[in-house]
Amino acid sequence: MLRREVRLRREYLYRKAQEQKQHLLEEKKLRLKRALDENQPIPTELRREALTLQRALEFDDAGGEGVSSHQDDEYRWAGVEDPRIMITTSRDPSSRLKMFAKELKLIFPGAQKMNRGRHEMGTLIRACKANGVTDLLLVHEHRGTPVGLIVSHLPFGPTAYFTLCNVVMRHDVPDLGTASEALPHLIFHGFSSRLGQRVSNILRHLFPVPKDDSHRVITFANKDDYISFRHHVYRKPGHHNTVDLTEVGPRFEMKLYMIRLGTLEHEATADVEWRWHPYTHTARKRTFLSV
Repeated sequence: MLRREVRLRREYLYRKAQEQKQHLLEEKKLRLKRALDENQPIPTELRREALTLQRALEFDDAGGEGVSSHQDDEYRWAGVEDPRIMITTSRDPSSRLKMFAKELKLIFPGAQKMNRGRHEMGTLIRACKANGVTDLLLVHEHRGTPVGLIVSHLPFGPTAYFTLCNVVMRHDVPDLGTASEALPHLIFHGFSSRLGQRVSNILRHLFPVPKDDSHRVITFANKDDYISFRHHVYRKPGHHNTVDLTEVGPRFEMKLYMIRLGTLEHEATADVEWRWHPYTHTARKRTFLSV
């Protein structure tokens, strides 16, 4: 089993490396084609290989933008099989972190919650892979307040790291009633950049495909790289076109700070796909999840 897992991991990394080389070649050909179409000088760094690239351009067909990538390979069963989510916490969790983990279990249909205990991360990952778990969610806290969420897709990654803030749990709001367990419709707003599409894919594939008559809605709204999570149910009173929207909680804000190309057990050796650098001069002016 371990040899097979190592072999599959090695094959996945090889495909990813080949895809990166192909992406660089396509980018060079695109720059050369743009310079030739606009009758502009060829960029200096492309002049040595311009003739080779131009010959390769002659064999390129229009409409080849939908080639598969390692990101497609990560979620190749999305929409065919329902995701299986496992939720756990950091070690020695407080009562509020346990409550927050229970509320996350209500958000994701079919999710399971596991007590962390003294289990090491490698043991948890191997147990999840053996039982067909597709995503592992790990929640962190600081003095009883949830401050971190890690979403690790199995078996090969990616792993997204989020900071949580402004957390309002269902336990903090009186008289909310029971939570709906219907498969939710998803709304993603403000994820227009390539990184935004990547993050929306990671979050979207945590949920199964909903039915048309579901009255449950989950919203991920991005503004200035802060993702607002909201959870609502709606109903249509009478035959009017009006809709009554009721928030059922919880609510919180998420901020992405890193994406790794691997699972949590390979955290020390996995490649970093993207990392937020908050201490650069332009960090406050730039937004990454939207154009």
